[in-house]
Amino acid sequence: MKDVLIITTGGTLDKDHDTYTEGLVLSGTDASHLGELLARGRCYYPREIALMSKDSLEINDDDRASILGALSSAEETAVVITHGTSTMDKTAAFLSGKTGEKTVILTGAMRPFAIGKSDAGFNVGGAVIAAQLLPAGVYAVMNGRIFAAKDIHKNEKQGRFDV
Repeated sequence: MKDVLIITTGGTLDKDHDTYTEGLVLSGTDASHLGELLARGRCYYPREIALMSKDSLEINDDDRASILGALSSAEETAVVITHGTSTMDKTAAFLSGKTGEKTVILTGAMRPFAIGKSDAGFNVGGAVIAAQLLPAGVYAVMNGRIFAAKDIHKNEKQGRFDV
């Protein structure tokens, strides 16, 4: 088995309901729901790094360079990145061809983990397995499917990822 690193960057997976504004908000880098999500799945072995807590619409190329830096300095060759779904494709394209012998899987959720009935656990579980089994490269795992970096496409109308 490969050691797995999970890097959190924010996105819908980590959003909470704000009772004051009645909106969805990110609570900060150290407020990721990943630990609870992994504990529910009895998955205790991945190392976690909380890199940032941003809506993916706010992630820019400087942030992507920070993600690449964290990947480059990681000892693990199997890496999962939790990421918002709106710009997951842009981050995958940025990272593609720059990750060496690492298998990098981007994943996220269409519905926040904290709200319930979320796809977060299913997607993260699939990503952890995919990171250990796929050859080196950049991929996304969403909705029970694996997408190569160039094939990531969010279908807004259907609320899922398609080819």
